[in-house]
Amino acid sequence: MSGAQPLNFVLSLPPEEVARANIYGLLARLFYGPPDAQLLETLAGASGIDAEDGEIGPAWERLCRAAGQTDKEAARDEYDTVFVGTGKAPVTLYSSAYSIRYATEAPLVELRGELAALGLARQEAAGEPEDHIAALCDVMRHLISIQKRELPVQGAFFKRWIGPIAGPLCDAIDAEPTLSFYKSVGRFAKAFFDVEQSAFEML
Repeated sequence: MSGAQPLNFVLSLPPEEVARANIYGLLARLFYGPPDAQLLETLAGASGIDAEDGEIGPAWERLCRAAGQTDKEAARDEYDTVFVGTGKAPVTLYSSAYSIRYATEAPLVELRGELAALGLARQEAAGEPEDHIAALCDVMRHLISIQKRELPVQGAFFKRWIGPIAGPLCDAIDAEPTLSFYKSVGRFAKAFFDVEQSAFEML
């Protein structure tokens, strides 16, 4: 056929890559906004994670158990009170708050440039800047499952934008006394980020 495009067969991702992308997608969803009843129900009925070692398996089980003990109203109250708040939120989900050391630093400008180089840009409908942890997790999901980037590319983004702030952010969530469900989210996120950090360091 005239003008026909050549066939490009896309190889399916290995199961472990699908799992990584799904976890990043879940974290993006939970950090972007409180879970609805369906997501809580899905988490409560989820099977365990087959992890050989580390904290990720137990942290996942605790998250699923917490989802079964939480309703959407309680989860929304937690999210709005701690991550949105009135005035300054008790815990910010913006990575720049944990990474800026000098007044001259402009990480958001750098991040936007890197996203552009990766062929990514913030959607006009998006309500959050690109340095929101939900957006960063969604970028990782995109690099893994949509663009299917090589691990060094994924690792470079992770080590620049998520790795340095994962600990301080998750620790801030864990230290907030008014949180319950989102403590389990933060602990699972930290366990997962630790696994990712270790894997990328081995490259």
